[in-house]
Amino acid sequence: QVQLVESGGGLVQPGGSLRLSCAASGFTLDYYCMGWFRRAPGKEREGVSAISSFNSTTYYSPSVKGRFTISRDNAKNTVYLQMNSLKPEDTAVYYCAAERSMSSGQLYSDCDSWPVIRGYWGQGTQVTVSS
Repeated sequence: QVQLVESGGGLVQPGGSLRLSCAASGFTLDYYCMGWFRRAPGKEREGVSAISSFNSTTYYSPSVKGRFTISRDNAKNTVYLQMNSLKPEDTAVYYCAAERSMSSGQLYSDCDSWPVIRGYWGQGTQVTVSS
């Protein structure tokens, strides 16, 4: 059974750092666009970051660009989100998502629909930034 499991969330003070992990099982993420989303109370889901499968092209929400870094370790079947300089407004449940990158003739779709991802989703991990 395919599964994505997030970990690494918790309580951190403003200005602190956390690293989220997303471990995939039941499939290999080598050929998947991987993304992180978040949902804060009373707000719509926001696409935070994504990384492509082919050349590790990265995408970031303007609200986190320069503070967050997404990476992938295909050997460990895991993606990460390093979060630095955290702000209270970063408080949310963070979700990992995976979308199969597709070849269609001469075309290759790889995170091209970001911030939309169609595929597998994890259950989320809570990140709380507070004094």
